Parts: sequence; structure tokens; C-alpha cells
Amino acid sequence: MSIPSGERSGPEILLVQPPMEEFYLTAKRTVPYGLACIAASLEQAGFSVALVDALAVSKSKIIPQPRELGDLGRFYGRNDLSPFALFHHYRHYGYSYEHLGTLAREKRPFLVGISSLFTAYCNEALKTAEAIKRFWPECRVVMGGHHPTLFPNEVMSNPAVDFVLRGEGEVSMAKLALALRNNTSLGDVPGIVFKNPDASLHIEEPAWMEDLDLAPLPATDLVDHGFYQRKQRASISVVAARGCPMHCTYCCLGASSAHAPFRRRSVDSVVAELECQMARQEVGFIDFEDENLSLDKRWFLALLKEITTRFGGRDMELRAMNGLYAPSLDGEMVAAMKTAGFKTLNLSLGSTSGEQLARFKRPDVSKALDQCLELAQLHSMEAVSYLIGAAPGQSPEDSVQDLLYLGARRTLVGFSVFYPAPGSHDYQLCRIRGLLPPTFAQMRSTAFPVSDTTTRLQAATLLRLARILNFMKALVDEGELPDPCPVCDQGAVIDPHDRRAAGKKLLAGFLHDNKIRGFSRDGTVFEHPADHLLVRRFVHGLAKINVRGVKRL
Repeated sequence: MSIPSGERSGPEILLVQPPMEEFYLTAKRTVPYGLACIAASLEQAGFSVALVDALAVSKSKIIPQPRELGDLGRFYGRNDLSPFALFHHYRHYGYSYEHLGTLAREKRPFLVGISSLFTAYCNEALKTAEAIKRFWPECRVVMGGHHPTLFPNEVMSNPAVDFVLRGEGEVSMAKLALALRNNTSLGDVPGIVFKNPDASLHIEEPAWMEDLDLAPLPATDLVDHGFYQRKQRASISVVAARGCPMHCTYCCLGASSAHAPFRRRSVDSVVAELECQMARQEVGFIDFEDENLSLDKRWFLALLKEITTRFGGRDMELRAMNGLYAPSLDGEMVAAMKTAGFKTLNLSLGSTSGEQLARFKRPDVSKALDQCLELAQLHSMEAVSYLIGAAPGQSPEDSVQDLLYLGARRTLVGFSVFYPAPGSHDYQLCRIRGLLPPTFAQMRSTAFPVSDTTTRLQAATLLRLARILNFMKALVDEGELPDPCPVCDQGAVIDPHDRRAAGKKLLAGFLHDNKIRGFSRDGTVFEHPADHLLVRRFVHGLAKINVRGVKRL
């Protein structure tokens, strides 16, 4: 297999993070950390590499919803400007596919690697491959990530994709590049998928690293840190471990999934990476993207001590936004977290229902969560506590109780609508029970993908109630929680220029008549569709609790 050389004006290999099409985007969660890790392994093997991050640009374009998401208009059909609004416009975030194709043609790489992490966004990865092949047909395109690892046949059915690498690309990407350059056997590349001469597929098992410390430090110099900034300083991601030893049924990375076993880096390795990143730019925010950062107390305390000792004077904020396991934390650990730079505890609750926790194969962590919230208050830290709703078999009434449970506690509510994550136990459960949505694009929380014991309307209602509850908490912090009172009727007009004041009026009306309203740009008030029995249960429960705010004391 020959490699196009020509007058190469760019790197030998291009790694691409595709654009994203969704109702919203959280930019701080899209740092292309995995591609930086793969780039480092390629550079170690002697290849020149460039990383094209299609999401590292502050641009988006409203686009039509794809046909499979067309029925979401009943939930998001009107543009709501209230402080507790959900979504409205469906957008293309990042560079256009044509721009990515043009970049490939200009740089003339012989190999292009495209990341496809989440199944719901696999179409964007495939469209990226198609555009790159259209503009620069001489290159070879390889796709990797969680989606191609689990669905190699589906990905390889697209003629724009030449190869799939299953598992972790640090193991296989450089070997693929060497095989192409040296025209040696592709079958020796770990985790590879390619087409045989008879059009059948050669499919290897996923390849995983055994010792994470042996991998080179991520090539984060290739990341556009100018885009990923907070308060004019770099915001970086770090992964200290891969996988998870727990058996939560909804997770595609845990011990009950098809993922690799749990592996943790040494403290020295993590600190070396931090030192490398901080030598390149002024870092103000570090997000540890681990599934369970604090499970090993000795390791975690050692890491926090090193961070405090080496970087304590830099006034950085640390977060673990994937959520911490509350029973793993104690007073010594939270105090060390505060000293190291943590200002918020992100805590995973899941549910307070014993029946639902049994389905999730999770223990009841509510007592431990309460202890963590007390520790957060003691150390003047804020907290976010995460719930899952609308899972198979889950009662919507239990989800209302979960919301009320957190409403009475000093924590922000992070409510996630369940989606079937390929590779997880619950994905297989949904498949067996016929609950999977018909297309990959529908496997996202914003599409309310599973309708079982919680209907899609109930899932949307729960999500709105969580937003209203967080708005109430913000008002409690400011001493402004309104009393129930009638609000203007449907079609009436309120002042849209003071969003908070308008939101308070709508909240007062909600507490009075249990109707969830929003307002448009011209101030016209309208009512959102909702499950009225769930709403009444929620409002009735609010009267029995003391809603608490979220601010540090």
C-alpha cells in the first residue's frame, strides 16, 4: 500500500475531533485529551502530527433537526428565555465539514485519525470522514473511540473509512502508521479492523494498555488552549485512571461492561503531566476526568499533597466533574482537597430509591452524601449532586422524591436523563426488552431515548423541575424566594428585559397553580407541556421541606 508523498505541506498524520450537532454544548468538557495521548505515541514513533479540533471555535449555526429527532418539537418547540428554560435550537457546533476537508487537502497527510467517542454523535464523525476523503482522497482514514470499538461493522460500512482501531489508540495507532509506511502486514496491528480482498472484515479484539505509566505524556502542546480558557487562564483535563472497578449497570466503563479493567497511573506520572502542562501555559483550572478519582485514599491523599506542595501558590481550581463516590470521602480527604484547590464537590448520588439502586447495582450513598455536604459547608465549598432519571423500570414518582431530597440540602442538582450507553449492562437490557431507539442519533439524553416506566413527557417534566429547583436555590441564597401568587394568563406579556425578575414571576405562578411557563423574546408568556400529576406531587412535596441554597457560607 503506497503512501502519497507529493509536496507535503503539513504533518504526516492528522488527528481530528469532529464537530457536534446538538441542542447545547459544554465546551469545557470537549478538550481533545484522548487525541493528545495518541499524538504523543505517534511522535514517540517518529511521526509528525497535527491535531485539528473542530470544536475549538466559538461558532455555531442553527440547523434543521434530523428526521429521527423531529418529534422533539413537542418538548423544545418554543424558545424560552426564562432562567429555568431547557433547549430550543438545534445547532452545528464547530467548523464545517467542508472546512475540515479543506484543511486535510492543504496539509496532505497520508493518514487521518478521527475520534468517535459517543454513539449519539457517530454521524458527525462519519460526515467528517466523508468530507476529508472528498477533498483529499489520497489519504487513509482510520476511526477510533468507544463507538467504533463496539460497532466496527457499522462504521466500516461507510466507504470513507479505511480502518477502525478498537480499544486504546496509544497501543495501535503508531503501529498502523508504521505498517502503512513500510507496507507491512496490517493483521499485526492490535485492535485493527480492515476489509479483506473478498470484502469481508478482518476484526481484531480491542487493544488495551496494561501499564498506563509506560505511555508518553499527552502532547497537550497540540491542543488549542487559547479556546479552552477560564478567566483568561488555561483550562486543562487530566485522566489519572481508566475504567472503573464498580458495577453500575448504566455505565459503559465499569466492571460489568465490556471495557478494559480498571487501571490507575502512579502519582509521579500524574504530577509529571501537570508539571509539563504548566510549563507550557498558565493553568487556572484542572478537571480530573476520572470515573472515580478518590477510591484509593492513600493514593488520592498523596496526589493532593504533591499538587499542594508543587503548585500551591498558583491559585488554581480543581474539579472532578464526572462525580465523586461519596463513601470514599472523609474529613481528612475533603480538607486536603480544599487545600489543593477544590472549590466544589461533584458527588454521584444516582437515586435514593432502594429498588432503583438495586437495579443500578449501586449502594445507598445518601448518608455518606449528607456527610460530604456537611464537610463541604465546613470548608466553605459548594456541591453538585447528580441524579439519574427515566431509566428502565425507574418510577417517575421516585425521581420526584430524589429531587425533593436534594432540594432540602445545600447542593446544586445535576439531573441526567438516562440514555442507553453501548457496552453497558443497561444497554443490553434495553436491547433485550425492545426499548432501544431505532437510530444511534437518538441515544442521547436530550432525545429522551427510553420510554418505559417513565414516559418521555415525564422525563422532560423531571428535567424542567430540576431546573426550577436550582433556580429556587439561587433565589434562596439571595433571600428572594417568592410566595405563590397568580401569574399572568397564557398569551399575556411580561417585561423580558429583566430575566431574573420575569423568572420570579413565573416561579410564583408555578407555586400557585402548578403550571410550568416560559416567555418569549417579546415577553409573551406560554405554558410548557408537562405531566401535571408529577408537577403537583413535586409542588406538594416542596411545601414539606425547607429548600436550601447552594452558596458557600
